Parts: sequence; C-alpha cells; structure tokens
Amino acid sequence: MSGIIGKKIGMTSFFDANGKYLPCTVIEAGPCVVTQVKTNEKDGYNALQLSFDEKKEKHTSNAMKVHFEKAKTTPKRKVVEFRHFEETKNLGDTITVELFAEGDFVDVVGTSKGKGFQGVVKRHGFSGVGHANKSHGQHDRERAPGSLGASSDPARVMPGMRMAGRTGGNRKKIQNLQIVKVMPEKNVILIKGSVPGAKGSYVVIEK
Repeated sequence: MSGIIGKKIGMTSFFDANGKYLPCTVIEAGPCVVTQVKTNEKDGYNALQLSFDEKKEKHTSNAMKVHFEKAKTTPKRKVVEFRHFEETKNLGDTITVELFAEGDFVDVVGTSKGKGFQGVVKRHGFSGVGHANKSHGQHDRERAPGSLGASSDPARVMPGMRMAGRTGGNRKKIQNLQIVKVMPEKNVILIKGSVPGAKGSYVVIEK
C-alpha cells in the first residue's frame, strides 16, 4: 500500500473540466524521506517508514537524531510506516506528491477535531424533548438523555449505552476520495470533499 504524509491546509473550491463546482481540501503532501526500510527477513514484514516536516534538533532526542542521520536527513516531526509499499525505495529516498495522479482515488486518515465533553444531543444526535419533532423521555430538560432502561434487573447500565462523554479527537479514515488536481511545484494536492482534522493537522494519504 503506497502513501504519503501530508498537512491539511484548509478547504477551497474548484471547477472541473465540465464546469462543475467541487468543494476540495488542500493538502501539502510531502516531500517525505524514507528513514527506514523493513524487510520480511529481518523484521518479519515489508514496510517503508516515511518522515515529514522539519523539526528543530534541540527538540529531538539523541536516539531519533541517530535514526535520521542514518538516512542522511534532518530531524522530522511526523513518522509513519507504510506496509507493502508498491514501489521499491532505498534509505534516504524522497517521495513527492508525484506519487499521485489526477483522478486517483485515495483513503485519507486523520484525527478528528476534539470537541470536549458533550451531551447526547451533540454526541449521538438525540432529538431532545419539549417541542415539535422532539422525542420523549424527560419532563422539562430538552437535551437530557432520558431513561437508561435499567431497573432492579439488571440494576446496572449496560455496556455500549449512548451517553454523554468526550467527543472527537479520534482517528478517522475517509475512503474513496478523488484527487482533482496535483501541483508538484508546490507539493500540494486538491482532494474532493472534506477530510478529518483541523487546519495544520497531519494526515496520511493511502493510495
């Protein structure tokens, strides 16, 4: 599985060849450096470790400094492993956005925006109570969760009950997103649709 590490810049719009308006996400993809090559004989599986985005040496541990020096590159912020990379690469090679072509379909992995502790209406889409098009379950608290359904038997809250809790900040994968434009001179690609994460967050693009 080939791929590259990128950084979400933001969203924009794009008109395709037919004049159709497309909402797109702008991603700075690469260049990434191969900082480790794993083989089936030595490590038990085949994989490439890619590194992206410059990092100050004073913020890098000595162990990671030596690791990056082996690849003859500077310290990087983000390190991701890709198993069964389709192309053969050597230690220190650079992978750019030219790995992709316009029209390719990719999967994008990112960390969704954290929203803190939220109630059931925002977290699970409960209707609430009190007005038209609302559900029942409470008397005068519109956004309360209502009954949990447990009485003297089993006298406990069952696992998986949809309740209030921490929302967002999870690893999310959006599949089958189409690349509408590749700009190698700027290391930028435009992907149709939205991808998880805030502006400036790291994403992994899998081919």
